[in-house]
Amino acid sequence: MRFITKSVAGAALAVAAGSAAAQSSVTLYGVADAFVQWFNNGGTQSWSMRSGGNSGSMVGLKGSEDLGGGLKAVFTLENGYNINNGTFFADSSAMFYRQAWVGLTHEKYGSLSLGRQYQPTFWSLYPTDPFRANEVLSPLAASSTTFDRNTMATQTGGGRSSNAIVYKSPNLSGFQLWGMYALAASVTQPYPQTTGNMLDVAGTYSGYGLYVGLSYQFQHPGSKNIPGLPAAVNTVSVEHYTGALAYRIGIVNLQFNYTYHKPEDPAAGSVAARLNAAHPFSVAELGATIQATPVDAIEIAGFQRLVRGVHDNTWGI
Repeated sequence: MRFITKSVAGAALAVAAGSAAAQSSVTLYGVADAFVQWFNNGGTQSWSMRSGGNSGSMVGLKGSEDLGGGLKAVFTLENGYNINNGTFFADSSAMFYRQAWVGLTHEKYGSLSLGRQYQPTFWSLYPTDPFRANEVLSPLAASSTTFDRNTMATQTGGGRSSNAIVYKSPNLSGFQLWGMYALAASVTQPYPQTTGNMLDVAGTYSGYGLYVGLSYQFQHPGSKNIPGLPAAVNTVSVEHYTGALAYRIGIVNLQFNYTYHKPEDPAAGSVAARLNAAHPFSVAELGATIQATPVDAIEIAGFQRLVRGVHDNTWGI
């Protein structure tokens, strides 16, 4: 269930040559999504209620104010929650874990925003995941953030960045560009860690049933505090390469994406080096979305997660 509530306020300023009206609006929006899950693992079965099956349950505020000449001031504040028990979905220390940003947008020149935001890589990949990178059920999201011994020092993008400066170009005949630079931050999900500065650029094209997305992301070193280890693991700098492709044929949208995470070698004698925990890995996903009715869709996806240099190859659907 989705809900949207809008309020609009007008302000007029009289000047010698006449008057100009500035329009502002604030929208309250959200998603309430709950589902019952049956789980079978090697003969062990269980039933549970969970939140965010099709789309993450969340509530947010977004607003805009017309500054004249095609320029607007905009903001978004958004947090996720678990509809089944009322708790925050992720980082309970953050009031607005999903998004918290303010910016300026112009119909001709694009937008510039500052705060906690989605990364350009996320937006380039999003249209090619049948489950829309859902943090609960998307195999792509699960395989990209999987924790294992071989890659614990190889950082992943995570989808959002704090302290981020983002530029988004206007849509030019189907082409759009993103650029982001995020300053270092501390987070507690899925475990306490620091993330270094991040550069992220992306370009997309959408038209005639075809979608293409390409992105590059570079993460500076950070650290993770992992339970059971005597010291923090220094995460190495990582380059992330992403390609995404989708093509719509009637009611069927065929979707494919591929990401490759290339870390630098860890420093000699570091925890990451002693554990051999900074391997490169890739994730490939192939899927389809079938729009059975205007409101009902069938979504299917399969993925492969391959860690280079070790016998670590995971398939799933």
